[in-house]
Amino acid sequence: MNRFEFGKNWSSFLKTLNPSRIEVAEDSLRDILEVTDLYGKSFLDIGCGSGLFSLAAKRLGASAVMSFDYDEQAVECSRVLKQQYFPGHHSWTVERGDALDIEYLEKLGQFDVVYSYGVLHHTGDMWRALENVSANVKVGGKLFLAIYNDQRFLSKTWLHIKRLYNRLPGWGKPLLVAIFIPGAEVPYVVTNLRQGKLPWAHWSEYYQRRGMSRIHDITDWVGGFPFEVAKPDKIFDLYRSKGFKLDRLITCGGGHDNNQFVFTRIS
Repeated sequence: MNRFEFGKNWSSFLKTLNPSRIEVAEDSLRDILEVTDLYGKSFLDIGCGSGLFSLAAKRLGASAVMSFDYDEQAVECSRVLKQQYFPGHHSWTVERGDALDIEYLEKLGQFDVVYSYGVLHHTGDMWRALENVSANVKVGGKLFLAIYNDQRFLSKTWLHIKRLYNRLPGWGKPLLVAIFIPGAEVPYVVTNLRQGKLPWAHWSEYYQRRGMSRIHDITDWVGGFPFEVAKPDKIFDLYRSKGFKLDRLITCGGGHDNNQFVFTRIS
């Protein structure tokens, strides 16, 4: 399978990381989990990517942070952040792991907060991964997920585009991304002009979305493969059957973005 080089994209993203992005990431964790801090809480970051949200959890006081990713270069990104901000702290562990490996997940144990933003739909077997990670949540613990919305025909079209991206030689991949940038920018430019802003203002303001980077998110969207999607009700049904209750649901309004879920394990 031709997988997208998620870790390579995250490694490039880390070059843009600054205190403002880190603070926004912390705020996004507080907001989505509806907490002021994570003191005394254990935190599992499934598909840690750049390591930014593991870092945010640790800065918010998490007593133990476990970060893992399938992509070795992504694992290295998290190790770099740990070394830079929390060197020698044994309460933050970073390693390579696979959400499809149930034995690996069982060895990790259970956590107060299990966090996985935009990851499990890239495993190659999303529904198995969604089932697997449910066991890592303590009774009374929180599970946060962000999963791509199912747009039916449009989602199938994007699947073909993503496959094409990952079959292209290195020089062809940025060209394919460049083809889609104008279309992606139009709604933002129109909104900026209506609000009296510069047409490209969203590029400098984009970090306010979880501390992310516009170009890296576009690259991830065009190339991110494997790729699966789900309707919100299907996610809800799965976790209700697993003994979870839904605390929060933030949809993308039927678009191609992530739907976000916060569940509490009650049994």
